Amino acid sequence: MGPCGALGLALLLLGAACGAAGEPHSLRYFDTAMTDPGTGLPWFVVVGYVDGEIFVHYDSTARRFVPRTEWMAANMDQQYWDGQTEIGQSAEQTDRWNLDNVPKRFNQSGGSHTRQRMYGCDILEDNTTRGYYQNAYDGRDFIAFDKDRMTFIAAVPEAVPTKRKWEEVSEAERWKNYLEEICVEWLRRYVEHGKAELGRRERPEVRVWGKEADGVLTLSCRAHGFYPRPIVVEWMKDGAVQHQDTHTGGVAPNSDGTYHTWVTIDARPEDRDKYQCRVQHNSLQEPGLYSWEPSESNLVAIVVGVIVAIVAIAAVVGFAIYRSRAGKKEKGYSIASAKDGGSNGSATGSDCPVI
Repeated sequence: MGPCGALGLALLLLGAACGAAGEPHSLRYFDTAMTDPGTGLPWFVVVGYVDGEIFVHYDSTARRFVPRTEWMAANMDQQYWDGQTEIGQSAEQTDRWNLDNVPKRFNQSGGSHTRQRMYGCDILEDNTTRGYYQNAYDGRDFIAFDKDRMTFIAAVPEAVPTKRKWEEVSEAERWKNYLEEICVEWLRRYVEHGKAELGRRERPEVRVWGKEADGVLTLSCRAHGFYPRPIVVEWMKDGAVQHQDTHTGGVAPNSDGTYHTWVTIDARPEDRDKYQCRVQHNSLQEPGLYSWEPSESNLVAIVVGVIVAIVAIAAVVGFAIYRSRAGKKEKGYSIASAKDGGSNGSATGSDCPVI
Protein backbone atom coordinates (compact mmCIF):
# COMPACT_ATOMS: atom_id res chain seq x y z
CA MET A 1 0.00 0.00 0.00
CA GLY A 2 1.36 3.41 -0.92
CA PRO A 3 1.93 6.33 1.47
CA CYS A 4 -1.00 8.52 2.35
CA GLY A 5 0.43 11.50 4.22
CA ALA A 6 -1.14 13.51 7.02
CA LEU A 7 -4.60 13.69 5.44
CA GLY A 8 -4.56 9.98 4.66
CA LEU A 9 -3.54 9.17 8.23
CA ALA A 10 -6.53 11.05 9.54
CA LEU A 11 -8.88 9.38 7.10
CA LEU A 12 -7.60 5.95 8.09
CA LEU A 13 -8.31 6.77 11.69
CA LEU A 14 -11.75 8.21 11.07
CA GLY A 15 -12.67 5.18 9.01
CA ALA A 16 -11.80 2.72 11.78
CA ALA A 17 -14.76 0.50 12.61
CA CYS A 18 -15.89 -1.11 15.82
CA GLY A 19 -17.83 -4.23 16.65
CA ALA A 20 -17.98 -7.69 18.14
CA ALA A 21 -16.64 -11.00 16.77
CA GLY A 22 -17.02 -11.18 13.02
CA GLU A 23 -16.94 -7.39 12.66
CA PRO A 24 -13.92 -5.29 11.69
CA HIS A 25 -11.46 -3.99 14.28
CA SER A 26 -8.50 -1.63 14.06
CA LEU A 27 -5.39 -0.75 16.04
CA ARG A 28 -3.48 2.47 15.24
CA TYR A 29 -0.54 4.29 16.78
CA PHE A 30 0.22 7.90 15.83
CA ASP A 31 3.60 9.44 16.67
CA THR A 32 4.00 13.19 16.20
CA ALA A 33 7.26 15.11 16.76
CA MET A 34 7.42 18.91 16.41
CA THR A 35 10.26 21.43 16.56
CA ASP A 36 7.80 24.15 17.60
CA PRO A 37 4.78 22.63 19.38
CA GLY A 38 3.66 25.83 21.07
CA THR A 39 3.89 27.13 24.61
CA GLY A 40 3.18 24.49 27.23
CA LEU A 41 2.64 21.67 24.71
CA PRO A 42 4.84 18.54 24.48
CA TRP A 43 7.06 18.33 21.40
CA PHE A 44 6.60 14.55 21.07
CA VAL A 45 3.29 12.67 21.43
CA VAL A 46 2.17 9.08 20.87
CA VAL A 47 -1.55 8.25 20.82
CA GLY A 48 -2.97 4.74 20.44
CA TYR A 49 -6.46 3.98 19.13
CA VAL A 50 -8.52 0.78 19.21
CA ASP A 51 -11.55 0.87 16.95
CA GLY A 52 -11.13 4.63 16.65
CA GLU A 53 -11.11 5.22 20.42
CA ILE A 54 -8.07 6.56 22.32
CA PHE A 55 -6.80 3.91 24.72
CA VAL A 56 -3.15 4.83 25.49
CA HIS A 57 -1.07 8.02 25.49
CA TYR A 58 2.56 9.10 25.82
CA ASP A 59 4.19 12.52 25.61
CA SER A 60 7.59 14.09 26.13
CA THR A 61 6.42 15.99 29.21
CA ALA A 62 5.23 13.06 31.35
CA ARG A 63 7.52 10.55 29.56
CA ARG A 64 5.25 7.66 30.56
CA PHE A 65 2.76 5.52 28.65
CA VAL A 66 -0.57 5.80 30.47
CA PRO A 67 -4.04 4.28 29.96
CA ARG A 68 -6.87 6.37 28.57
CA THR A 69 -9.61 3.86 29.31
CA GLU A 70 -10.69 2.06 32.47
CA TRP A 71 -10.43 -1.32 30.74
CA MET A 72 -6.76 -0.75 29.93
CA ALA A 73 -5.99 0.33 33.48
CA ALA A 74 -7.75 -2.74 34.85
CA ASN A 75 -6.13 -5.34 32.58
CA MET A 76 -2.49 -4.29 32.17
CA ASP A 77 0.11 -4.63 34.90
CA GLN A 78 3.09 -2.41 35.70
CA GLN A 79 5.43 -4.54 33.61
CA TYR A 80 3.35 -3.72 30.54
CA TRP A 81 3.40 0.03 31.21
CA ASP A 82 7.13 0.03 31.97
CA GLY A 83 7.82 -1.78 28.71
CA GLN A 84 5.65 0.56 26.68
CA THR A 85 7.27 3.55 28.35
CA GLU A 86 10.71 2.28 27.39
CA ILE A 87 9.61 2.08 23.75
CA GLY A 88 8.07 5.56 23.91
CA GLN A 89 11.23 7.07 25.32
CA SER A 90 13.34 5.36 22.66
CA ALA A 91 11.07 6.68 19.87
CA GLU A 92 11.25 10.14 21.43
CA GLN A 93 15.05 10.08 21.36
CA THR A 94 15.10 8.86 17.74
CA ASP A 95 12.69 11.55 16.58
CA ARG A 96 14.81 14.22 18.23
CA TRP A 97 17.64 13.06 15.95
CA ASN A 98 15.27 12.92 12.97
CA LEU A 99 14.10 16.50 13.47
CA ASP A 100 17.71 17.67 13.70
CA ASN A 101 18.86 15.86 10.56
CA VAL A 102 16.00 15.36 8.09
CA PRO A 103 15.63 19.12 7.39
CA LYS A 104 19.21 19.07 6.08
CA ARG A 105 18.10 16.81 3.21
CA PHE A 106 15.64 19.51 2.17
CA ASN A 107 18.32 22.24 2.56
CA GLN A 108 16.32 23.70 5.42
CA SER A 109 17.84 25.56 8.34
CA GLY A 110 15.66 26.61 11.23
CA GLY A 111 11.92 26.98 10.97
CA SER A 112 9.11 24.80 12.31
CA HIS A 113 9.05 21.16 11.23
CA THR A 114 6.93 18.11 11.99
CA ARG A 115 7.49 14.38 11.64
CA GLN A 116 4.53 11.99 11.81
CA ARG A 117 4.35 8.23 11.88
CA MET A 118 1.29 5.97 11.72
CA TYR A 119 1.29 2.20 12.01
CA GLY A 120 -1.18 -0.49 12.94
CA CYS A 121 -3.39 -3.27 11.69
CA ASP A 122 -6.98 -4.19 10.85
CA ILE A 123 -8.94 -7.39 11.35
CA LEU A 124 -11.58 -7.50 8.64
CA GLU A 125 -15.02 -9.10 8.67
CA ASP A 126 -13.71 -12.24 6.94
CA ASN A 127 -10.94 -12.49 9.57
CA THR A 128 -8.22 -11.47 7.11
CA THR A 129 -5.83 -8.72 8.20
CA ARG A 130 -4.16 -5.59 6.85
CA GLY A 131 -1.13 -3.69 8.11
CA TYR A 132 0.10 -0.12 7.75
CA TYR A 133 3.39 1.68 8.36
CA GLN A 134 3.58 5.25 7.01
CA ASN A 135 5.72 8.32 7.64
CA ALA A 136 5.18 11.99 6.84
CA TYR A 137 7.38 15.06 7.10
CA ASP A 138 5.94 18.58 7.37
CA GLY A 139 2.50 17.20 6.55
CA ARG A 140 3.54 15.51 3.30
CA ASP A 141 4.18 11.88 2.36
CA PHE A 142 7.75 10.81 3.10
CA ILE A 143 8.10 7.02 3.14
CA ALA A 144 5.78 4.02 3.60
CA PHE A 145 6.04 0.25 3.85
CA ASP A 146 4.52 -1.92 1.13
CA LYS A 147 4.00 -5.15 3.09
CA ASP A 148 2.92 -7.23 0.11
CA ARG A 149 6.01 -6.41 -1.93
CA MET A 150 8.30 -6.23 1.10
CA THR A 151 9.73 -2.87 0.14
CA PHE A 152 9.64 0.76 1.26
CA ILE A 153 8.17 3.42 -1.04
CA ALA A 154 9.97 6.77 -1.03
CA ALA A 155 7.43 9.50 -1.77
CA VAL A 156 10.07 12.19 -2.32
CA PRO A 157 13.72 12.07 -3.44
CA GLU A 158 14.84 13.07 0.06
CA ALA A 159 13.43 9.77 1.38
CA VAL A 160 15.52 7.56 -0.94
CA PRO A 161 18.48 7.37 1.53
CA THR A 162 16.01 6.19 4.19
CA LYS A 163 14.62 3.54 1.85
CA ARG A 164 18.12 2.21 1.14
CA LYS A 165 19.13 2.22 4.79
CA TRP A 166 16.01 0.42 6.00
CA GLU A 167 16.18 -2.22 3.29
CA GLU A 168 19.86 -2.89 4.08
CA VAL A 169 19.11 -3.55 7.77
CA SER A 170 16.01 -5.74 7.16
CA GLU A 171 13.45 -3.29 8.49
CA ALA A 172 10.95 -4.85 6.07
CA GLU A 173 11.11 -8.26 7.74
CA ARG A 174 10.79 -6.71 11.16
CA TRP A 175 7.71 -4.66 10.27
CA LYS A 176 6.08 -7.49 8.35
CA ASN A 177 6.34 -9.69 11.46
CA TYR A 178 4.92 -6.97 13.66
CA LEU A 179 2.02 -6.05 11.38
CA GLU A 180 0.97 -9.61 10.53
CA GLU A 181 1.55 -11.33 13.85
CA ILE A 182 2.21 -9.18 16.91
CA CYS A 183 -0.09 -6.26 16.08
CA VAL A 184 -3.01 -8.58 15.27
CA GLU A 185 -2.49 -10.59 18.45
CA TRP A 186 -2.51 -7.47 20.63
CA LEU A 187 -5.52 -6.06 18.82
CA ARG A 188 -7.48 -9.21 19.65
CA ARG A 189 -6.47 -8.87 23.31
CA TYR A 190 -7.43 -5.22 23.49
CA VAL A 191 -10.82 -5.89 21.88
CA GLU A 192 -11.47 -8.69 24.37
CA HIS A 193 -10.51 -6.52 27.35
CA GLY A 194 -12.57 -3.57 26.12
CA LYS A 195 -15.52 -5.39 24.55
CA ALA A 196 -18.06 -3.97 27.00
CA GLU A 197 -17.10 -0.40 26.12
CA LEU A 198 -16.12 -0.86 22.48
CA GLY A 199 -19.28 -2.83 21.74
CA ARG A 200 -21.76 -0.25 23.04
CA ARG A 201 -24.03 1.62 20.65
CA GLU A 202 -25.57 5.08 21.04
CA ARG A 203 -28.02 6.19 18.34
CA PRO A 204 -27.47 9.64 16.83
CA GLU A 205 -30.07 12.32 17.48
CA VAL A 206 -30.55 14.08 14.13
CA ARG A 207 -31.82 17.62 13.55
CA VAL A 208 -32.37 19.23 10.14
CA TRP A 209 -33.02 22.89 9.48
CA GLY A 210 -32.66 25.51 6.75
CA LYS A 211 -31.87 29.19 6.33
CA GLU A 212 -32.53 31.26 3.22
CA ALA A 213 -30.46 34.32 2.32
CA ASP A 214 -29.80 36.12 -0.98
CA GLY A 215 -31.71 33.51 -2.94
CA VAL A 216 -29.72 30.58 -1.51
CA LEU A 217 -31.15 27.98 0.87
CA THR A 218 -28.55 26.52 3.23
CA LEU A 219 -29.70 23.17 4.63
CA SER A 220 -27.98 21.85 7.76
CA CYS A 221 -28.02 18.32 9.15
CA ARG A 222 -26.61 17.71 12.62
CA ALA A 223 -26.10 14.32 14.29
CA HIS A 224 -25.45 14.39 18.03
CA GLY A 225 -24.80 11.91 20.83
CA PHE A 226 -23.70 8.89 18.79
CA TYR A 227 -21.18 6.16 19.59
CA PRO A 228 -18.93 4.67 18.23
CA ARG A 229 -17.21 7.43 16.30
CA PRO A 230 -17.51 6.23 12.64
CA ILE A 231 -20.55 7.74 10.94
CA VAL A 232 -21.63 8.81 7.46
CA VAL A 233 -23.80 11.93 7.17
CA GLU A 234 -24.55 13.12 3.63
CA TRP A 235 -27.08 15.14 1.70
CA MET A 236 -29.11 13.54 -1.09
CA LYS A 237 -31.10 15.16 -3.88
CA ASP A 238 -33.74 13.06 -5.59
CA GLY A 239 -32.06 9.99 -4.04
CA ALA A 240 -28.55 10.78 -5.34
CA VAL A 241 -25.71 11.65 -2.98
CA GLN A 242 -24.50 15.25 -3.36
CA HIS A 243 -20.85 16.22 -2.85
CA GLN A 244 -20.72 19.67 -4.43
CA ASP A 245 -21.63 22.71 -2.32
CA THR A 246 -21.44 20.65 0.88
CA HIS A 247 -19.47 21.48 4.02
CA THR A 248 -18.81 19.40 7.13
CA GLY A 249 -17.51 20.09 10.60
CA GLY A 250 -15.86 16.69 10.96
CA VAL A 251 -16.55 14.33 13.85
CA ALA A 252 -15.86 15.80 17.30
CA PRO A 253 -16.25 14.49 20.86
CA ASN A 254 -18.85 15.46 23.43
CA SER A 255 -18.09 15.69 27.14
CA ASP A 256 -20.08 12.48 27.82
CA GLY A 257 -17.90 10.31 25.55
CA THR A 258 -20.24 10.42 22.54
CA TYR A 259 -19.67 12.36 19.31
CA HIS A 260 -21.33 14.94 17.09
CA THR A 261 -21.01 16.15 13.50
CA TRP A 262 -22.79 18.35 10.98
CA VAL A 263 -23.08 18.71 7.21
CA THR A 264 -24.54 21.63 5.22
CA ILE A 265 -25.45 22.08 1.58
CA ASP A 266 -26.44 25.10 -0.51
CA ALA A 267 -29.59 24.63 -2.61
CA ARG A 268 -32.19 26.57 -4.54
CA PRO A 269 -35.19 27.40 -2.32
CA GLU A 270 -37.65 25.90 -4.82
CA ASP A 271 -35.80 22.54 -4.63
CA ARG A 272 -36.19 22.21 -0.85
CA ASP A 273 -38.46 19.15 -1.03
CA LYS A 274 -35.93 17.28 -3.18
CA TYR A 275 -33.32 17.09 -0.41
CA GLN A 276 -32.87 14.54 2.36
CA CYS A 277 -30.11 13.99 4.88
CA ARG A 278 -28.97 10.35 5.08
CA VAL A 279 -27.30 9.08 8.25
CA GLN A 280 -25.52 5.72 8.45
CA HIS A 281 -24.23 4.44 11.79
CA ASN A 282 -23.57 1.12 13.53
CA SER A 283 -26.42 1.81 15.96
CA LEU A 284 -28.95 1.96 13.10
CA GLN A 285 -30.24 -1.17 11.40
CA GLU A 286 -31.03 0.89 8.29
CA PRO A 287 -29.79 4.32 7.18
CA GLY A 288 -31.96 7.15 8.49
CA LEU A 289 -33.45 9.70 6.08
CA TYR A 290 -34.36 13.18 7.37
CA SER A 291 -36.03 16.13 5.62
CA TRP A 292 -36.43 19.77 6.58
CA GLU A 293 -39.95 20.66 7.59
CA PRO A 294 -40.18 24.37 8.49
CA SER A 295 -42.31 24.85 11.58
CA GLU A 296 -42.30 26.53 14.94
CA SER A 297 -41.28 23.30 16.64
CA ASN A 298 -38.33 22.98 14.28
CA LEU A 299 -37.24 26.49 15.26
CA VAL A 300 -37.08 25.36 18.87
CA ALA A 301 -34.89 22.42 17.82
CA ILE A 302 -32.60 24.85 16.00
CA VAL A 303 -32.16 27.00 19.11
CA VAL A 304 -31.44 23.94 21.23
CA GLY A 305 -28.95 22.65 18.66
CA VAL A 306 -27.11 25.97 18.58
CA ILE A 307 -26.84 26.06 22.36
CA VAL A 308 -25.46 22.50 22.46
CA ALA A 309 -22.98 23.36 19.71
CA ILE A 310 -21.71 26.39 21.64
CA VAL A 311 -21.22 24.30 24.77
CA ALA A 312 -19.26 21.75 22.74
CA ILE A 313 -16.82 24.30 21.24
CA ALA A 314 -14.30 23.92 24.05
CA ALA A 315 -14.23 20.15 23.62
CA VAL A 316 -13.88 20.46 19.82
CA VAL A 317 -10.96 22.91 20.03
CA GLY A 318 -9.20 20.89 22.69
CA PHE A 319 -9.58 17.69 20.67
CA ALA A 320 -8.29 19.33 17.50
CA ILE A 321 -5.16 20.63 19.24
CA TYR A 322 -4.62 17.31 20.92
CA ARG A 323 -4.97 15.39 17.63
CA SER A 324 -2.77 17.69 15.59
CA ARG A 325 0.01 18.15 18.10
CA ALA A 326 -0.14 15.15 18.45
CA GLY A 327 -9.87 -8.24 36.78
CA LYS A 328 -6.73 -10.13 35.40
CA LYS A 329 -3.52 -8.35 34.57
CA GLU A 330 -1.88 -8.79 31.18
CA LYS A 331 1.70 -9.90 31.79
CA GLY A 332 4.41 -7.90 30.16
CA TYR A 333 5.02 -6.40 26.76
CA SER A 334 8.02 -8.15 25.28
CA ILE A 335 7.12 -11.72 26.26
CA ALA A 336 3.42 -12.36 26.33
CA SER A 337 1.81 -14.55 28.94
CA ALA A 338 1.92 -18.21 27.91
CA LYS A 339 -1.52 -18.69 29.40
CA ASP A 340 -2.81 -16.08 26.96
CA GLY A 341 -1.29 -17.97 24.06
CA GLY A 342 0.80 -14.94 23.06
CA SER A 343 4.00 -14.74 21.11
CA ASN A 344 7.07 -12.63 21.69
CA GLY A 345 6.77 -9.01 20.64
CA SER A 346 6.04 -5.47 21.75
CA ALA A 347 2.46 -4.24 21.77
CA THR A 348 3.55 -1.02 20.06
CA GLY A 349 5.95 -2.61 17.62
CA SER A 350 9.65 -1.97 17.30
CA ASP A 351 11.52 1.19 18.21
CA CYS A 352 11.10 4.10 15.83
CA PRO A 353 13.86 3.65 13.21
CA VAL A 354 16.16 6.53 12.40
CA ILE A 355 15.27 8.22 9.11
